[in-house]
Amino acid sequence: MSGVLIIGSGGREHALAWKLLQSESVNKVRIVPGNGSPFGFVDLDIDDPEAILAFCALEGIEMVVIGPEIPLAKGLVDRLQGRIAVFGPTQDAAMLEISKSFAKKFMREIDLPTALYGEFEDLEEASKFIESCNWDGIVVKADGLAAGKGVIVCSSKEEAKEAAKNMLQGEFGSSGSKIILEERLDGYEVSALCFADGATISRMPLVRDYKRLLENDAGPNTGGMGAIGPVSVPKVIDEQISEYLINTIKGLQKQRMFYKGVLYAGFMITSKGPYILEYNCRFGDPETEILMRLLDTDLYQILHACVHGSLDILMINWKREFACGVVLSSKDYPAKGDKGTKIRNIPLETKETVTFHAGTALKDNHIITNGGRILCVTSLGKTLEEARKKALSVCDQIEFEGKYFRRDIGITKPIGNPHYSLTYGDSGVDIREGNQFVEEIKGFVQETLKSGTSQIGGFGAIIDLQKSEYDKANQIVTGIDGVGTKIEIADAMDDYRGIGHDVVGMCVNDILCHCAAPVAFLDYFVCGKLNRRRATEVVKSISEACIQADCSLVGGETAEMPGVYGPNQWDLAGCAIGVRQPDWPQLPETSKIQVGDIVLGISSSGLHSNGFSLVRKILQAHKIDYKATVPWGNSSFGQVLLTPTKIYVRSLLLLMRGGLIKGAAHITGGGITENAIRVLDREAELALDIDASSWPKDELFNWLGSMGPVTTKEMLKTFNCGIGMTLVVSKESAQSVKDALKKCDEKVYEIGKVVRRTTDDLITYQNLENAFDLAKYYVERRRVRVGILISGAGTNMQKLIERAQKPGSNSEVVVVISNIADAGGLEIAQKLEVTTAFVPHTKIREEGDMKMSEILHLHGVELICLAGYMRILSGQFVKEWENKMINIHPALLPAFRGGHAVRETIAAGVKVTGCTAHLVVEEVDAGQIIAQEVVRVEAGDTEETLHERIKEKEHTLFPDAMELMSVQLLENK
Repeated sequence: MSGVLIIGSGGREHALAWKLLQSESVNKVRIVPGNGSPFGFVDLDIDDPEAILAFCALEGIEMVVIGPEIPLAKGLVDRLQGRIAVFGPTQDAAMLEISKSFAKKFMREIDLPTALYGEFEDLEEASKFIESCNWDGIVVKADGLAAGKGVIVCSSKEEAKEAAKNMLQGEFGSSGSKIILEERLDGYEVSALCFADGATISRMPLVRDYKRLLENDAGPNTGGMGAIGPVSVPKVIDEQISEYLINTIKGLQKQRMFYKGVLYAGFMITSKGPYILEYNCRFGDPETEILMRLLDTDLYQILHACVHGSLDILMINWKREFACGVVLSSKDYPAKGDKGTKIRNIPLETKETVTFHAGTALKDNHIITNGGRILCVTSLGKTLEEARKKALSVCDQIEFEGKYFRRDIGITKPIGNPHYSLTYGDSGVDIREGNQFVEEIKGFVQETLKSGTSQIGGFGAIIDLQKSEYDKANQIVTGIDGVGTKIEIADAMDDYRGIGHDVVGMCVNDILCHCAAPVAFLDYFVCGKLNRRRATEVVKSISEACIQADCSLVGGETAEMPGVYGPNQWDLAGCAIGVRQPDWPQLPETSKIQVGDIVLGISSSGLHSNGFSLVRKILQAHKIDYKATVPWGNSSFGQVLLTPTKIYVRSLLLLMRGGLIKGAAHITGGGITENAIRVLDREAELALDIDASSWPKDELFNWLGSMGPVTTKEMLKTFNCGIGMTLVVSKESAQSVKDALKKCDEKVYEIGKVVRRTTDDLITYQNLENAFDLAKYYVERRRVRVGILISGAGTNMQKLIERAQKPGSNSEVVVVISNIADAGGLEIAQKLEVTTAFVPHTKIREEGDMKMSEILHLHGVELICLAGYMRILSGQFVKEWENKMINIHPALLPAFRGGHAVRETIAAGVKVTGCTAHLVVEEVDAGQIIAQEVVRVEAGDTEETLHERIKEKEHTLFPDAMELMSVQLLENK
C-alpha cells in the first residue's frame, strides 16, 4: 500500500484525493495545506523539498502529486525527481503554461494551429499594433501566470488598449510585464486533457468549462464557474486534437523535455479546424472535479504509469454518463474573496453527487469560507440535463452568506449558438476552394487531351485506343511513383513550377523502359488544407509535362485531409498508363544481352527526384539555406535542386520501337548501382562494368561528394550522378544510337560494357578515384571529437562509430580506450579505422584514470561515451569531464539503478522497462536524463531475453544521445 502527498488545496486537489482513496493501492492521502478537507492538514513549506521528503519518509508517502501551477513554475518537480516518485512536468516543460510567449513560439515551431499574435512590453508599441490590426476582435493576455484571470477578450480597439494598459501597468503584477495581443477566433471552446508519460498520451473525455462569472457568459473571466462533460465534436476534429496533443509531447521530447503529468490544452473549434488557445500543465479546475467523477480506472495506477513511462500498456476506462459541476463562489469573487463565513448544509456524498471543497477552512469544528471559489458540486446523470438538475438542487441546499453560482451551467450548448449546425467546412475541408481549384485547372488540363481520351470530371476516364494512334495496342504497362522529399525544397523556395515534371517524369520514364508509349496520366495531390495557388501551379506543371511525354492528363484526386496531414503538409504521386503494340520489342530483352554489349548513359537534368533526404541532411549539417548561392554559379541551391526531371519519351521511344536497344534503365532511387543492373538476367552470369570517370559530372555532384563527405561508391548508389537513363546496345548499333540521340539534343556517353560475371556483384566500377573531384569544395566542418571507453565486445561502441561516420553527423569518434587488453571492441574499432588504446587497471584508481585523461586530451576529446566500461571511475575523473560524459543504462531511470537493473526489473514484475542515456555524475545512474526508449516486458522473459531486446533499443538511442550532446556542445561554443 502506498501513501500519496498532494501539493495544493483547491477543488482540483480534493477531487484527486477523493479518487485516490478509492484505489486498492493507496492507504493514505495528505494535502498540503489541508484547510477544511477531510484528508488531513499538513503544515509544510512546499518551497522546501527537503522538508517534503522528510515528511514523506516519516509518513510512508511514496508519491507526490503537484496540483497548482506555482510549484511547477518554481521547479519543485526538478528538486524532488529521482528521490521520490513525483507526478508533474519539470520546470522547463511547464514553460508551456508559465509563459504564453514561450507557448506561442513553441506552437509555431512544431506547426500547431494557433491564433495570429504579437508580444509587447511597451504600451506605446502595443497601442500602435492594436491600431494597425484588422482582426475581428483582439484578445489581450498576460504572459505569465495570473490564476486563470489574465485573459481579456476585447470587441473594440479601445477596449483592447485599456486592457493592455492595465496589464502593463501592473494589474497582474510581474505576470503582465509582457503581454500577448492575439487574434480573436470565432467558434466554440473545448478543454482537452490527457495523461502523458514523456513519450505517449492517453486522452480524457473532452469537457467544457465556463470561465465567465455571470450567466450567458457575461462578466469577467474567473478560474472557472463550472464544467460539463463529456462534450462531442466531429470525429475528424477529435482526431486532430489527438494529433496536436501527441505532437506537443513529441515536440518537447525533441527539445529533451520529457513531459510526465497532465497536459491541458484549450481549443477553439473554428470553421478551419481546431486552434490551440493555451496550455495548462496540470489538471484543470473545475474540469478535474467532473473528470474524476467520470474516471472508471484506478487513478493511482495511471499516475504510476505516467511517472514510470508505461502509459501505453494501461487501459483507461471512463463511465458512460454525463457529469455537471457547479462552482459556489464567495461574494465579490473574482475581485476578492470572503473569508470566515460559516457554511451550512453541505450534503453527504451519494452515488450521484459529490461536493468537493476548494476555498474552505476549519474553525472551531465549523467549515468556513476561505476566499474565492468555495465548493464545487458535481453530479452524474444518464443525460446532461439530469446531471445538471441534480447539481443545482444541491447548490440550493448549501447555505453561506454571499453564496453565488451560475444556474446556466450545462444549458449553454458547447457550440455556443443554438442555431449553429456543423458543416463539412467545420472539419477543415473547404469545398468552395476545391471547386474553384477544379475550375482553374480545367483549361490547361484540356490542352493535354489527345484523341481517344476524355476530360476530367467524371467518375473515371475513358481511353479509347481505337481512336488513338495506338489502335493495335494489345498490352498495358503501368507505372506509379511520387516526388518524395523534393517537395520540401519546393515549399522552402515557394516554387512549384517543376514539381509536376518530376512526378510525370518518374512515372513515364519507368514505363518507357518496357518500350511502352504513355497515353494517360492520373495524379494524386493530398494536403491538410488546400492551398489553391500551390495546387494550381503543381497541376499546371503536370499538364506541361504530359504534353512533353505525349500523354493525356485524364484525371486524378485532390484530397484534403485535415487531421491526417498538418495544415501545411502535402504530398504528390501519380500513375502513368502506357500501351505496347504487338510488333514492338518487349524490353528488356535479357536473352539477347551478351558479353561485349555497350552501356550508354544519357545525361540527366540534375538530381531528378532521388537522394533528396541525403541532400537535405548535408545542407542542414553545414547550415546552408536553400536560398544561398551555389559556389559554382549565380543560382541558389534551391533553384539548382528544383531543376525538373528530364522526360525521355520523345528521344527514346522511336529508337526502342526500331529494335536498336536491348535494355533501358531509369536511374532513380538507388542510383546507377541499383538501377542499371535491372536489365540483366541474374541467372545469365553477366555483369555491367562501368567506367565511373567516363562522363562529366555536374558541379552539384562534386559539391555533394565534397561536403558530405560522401564516398564515390555511396554517390553512385544514392544519386544518378548526371545519368538519367542507361541503355544496353550491341557494339554494332552503338554509334547509330548515339547519333540518333544527339539529333534529339541528348548528351550521350559510352560509360561501360557487359562482361562475364566473376563475383556476386552485378555491377563493377573502374576509375572510381577519378569519378568526382571530392576535394574541390571540401570544407572541414566543425564536429565534436568523441572518445569511447569500453571493456568488452563493443556492440554499442560499433553503433556509435557507424553513426559518427555517416554524412551529416555532428560527432567524430577519434579514440577508443579499453581497460581490457584483448577486448573484442578494440579489433572492431581498428577495422573501422579508429585509433585505440589500452589502459590497464592500477591499484590506485586515480592513476589509471589520469592516464586515460591524458590520452583523451591528446586526441582533443570533447565528449566521452561509456559503452560498456566495467570499472567505476574516480570522482576526480568524473568532475574533470563534468557535463561531457554520457552513459547508457538498461532501465528507465530513475527506476532500477546500478549493475543489476534488468534482473531487478524481472524480479519486480513491472510490465515496461527500457533504456536511458544520461550524463555521468559521481552518484551511480543519477545524472541528467538525455533520452529514453521504452521496451515492454513480455510474459516468460528471462534476464537474458529482456536484455537482448533492450540492447536493440540502445543501439539506436545511444548514437542519438551522442548526436544530441554534440549539437549542444557545438551550440555552446
